Amino acid sequence: MSWIAAFAPLLLVIAGILPGDSRRHVTLAAMGAFAAALVVALGLVFHGAASGFFVHLDAVSGVMLLLVAFIGLIVTLYSRRYLDGDPGQARFFRWLGYTLASVLALTISGNLLFFAAAWIATSLCLHRLLIFYPERHGAQLAARKKYVASRLGDVALIAALLLILGRFGTLEFGAIFAATQALSAADDPGIAIHLAAVLIAFAAIVKSAQFPMHGWLPEVMETPTPVSALLHAGIINAGGFLVVRMADLVALSAQALDLLLVIGAVTAIFGAAVMLTQTSVKVALAWSTVAQMGFMILQCGLGAFAAAMLHIVAHAMYKAHAFLSAGSLARKPGAQPPLPLRMLVPALGIAVLMVLVVGALFGMPFIEKPGVAVLGATLMMGLTPMLAGALMARDEARFVAIRVGGFALGVCVAYFALQAGAEWLLAAALPEQTVVRGPFALVWAGLTVLAFATLLVLNVLRRRGRAGPGLQAFYVHLFNGFYVNAWCNRLVAKHWPLKGGA
Repeated sequence: MSWIAAFAPLLLVIAGILPGDSRRHVTLAAMGAFAAALVVALGLVFHGAASGFFVHLDAVSGVMLLLVAFIGLIVTLYSRRYLDGDPGQARFFRWLGYTLASVLALTISGNLLFFAAAWIATSLCLHRLLIFYPERHGAQLAARKKYVASRLGDVALIAALLLILGRFGTLEFGAIFAATQALSAADDPGIAIHLAAVLIAFAAIVKSAQFPMHGWLPEVMETPTPVSALLHAGIINAGGFLVVRMADLVALSAQALDLLLVIGAVTAIFGAAVMLTQTSVKVALAWSTVAQMGFMILQCGLGAFAAAMLHIVAHAMYKAHAFLSAGSLARKPGAQPPLPLRMLVPALGIAVLMVLVVGALFGMPFIEKPGVAVLGATLMMGLTPMLAGALMARDEARFVAIRVGGFALGVCVAYFALQAGAEWLLAAALPEQTVVRGPFALVWAGLTVLAFATLLVLNVLRRRGRAGPGLQAFYVHLFNGFYVNAWCNRLVAKHWPLKGGA
């Protein structure tokens, strides 16, 4: 299986090097990579994990290999039509092949050195795609901001690599995981482990566009649409995958988990709030990715690594479809029916109560699995206008109200069933528990749920035309992301000026 897995990125590298029709070569290589990923997935089902110096295959790497190969194939097929006739098509497909090869190599790396090399190569190859149209200053600026953030992540990952090598004397994942599992019973694994875990957390944070280094992600819309789809559906998940891949080590450090929790929660709330104000479909999708990456990092910070992996898969599939099917049309929120707060607030309570009760029935109570519950509560909040409408139903519409309640309950049950399935599938590849945490994690989880409930209420008030001058002013500032990105733009433009004085 290891050789078959290594065959996937190798095919794409060869396709990029071969002279001639790079479009055809890369497309065939993407098909071959997906076929190899399918074979590896079946092999893992029937033969179990395989660990070696070059390739490490378990449930986590198998899921990511199959996901990246599938998304890469879809993006490649779409690109054949999208860039047909473009004078830079051959160059685009070469760099697309190299980028996909780097990401595939990242997912199956057997040691931290190869992982770091693939991590850096992914960023450098993607940079060539982001500046595919060099005359577009917006694309150049976004690419440069990402370049700076990525180099910070590279430095953090390499520093963590050196600490791990000094502590364990090896960089092979199988040996590292065995050593960290042995340390899980210790009261304190040592300063080197804590520092390495914090550095890994920091690398993941900057790689996945967390606040305040998020600004480049909504600004890459001037690249070709396939690049946006590949970035938002695949490459942006590399930070979360790093934490999940190194979960055995990160789970030993409360400091690293707290860093992920706080930054992830802030990013999720901020990204979702800004997304609600956007009028462009693609920009709204980009801010949605910022929020979703925040949720993913938040779940890692709460020790819900299986939930984070499920989040990666679900978000990648949804966002790839969304970007490839979305045009540059503007969107305008539709008129919202009258929805009094006296009904909205009870509906919010019902949604959260469903999550608490169903989660407990599935063996995932909030106290033990806050990472699962937070995302579940936010998901169910999306159904609160529907639940509020059911509460307002009169006697003749009781049947409709019952159907609405049943639908909401079904969504909640399906959510926890998927979470339970993810935990079962990934159990052998992830740590059973994290270091003992105090009330800090539970408080942050509760505050995150409360923040999203408040955001929902404010959005309903605004769309009903009930917002006062203060809320309208807040809305304008929020639309501009509180100008954090503008400050970053000035900083990058000052120290790395664009050509032509722009």
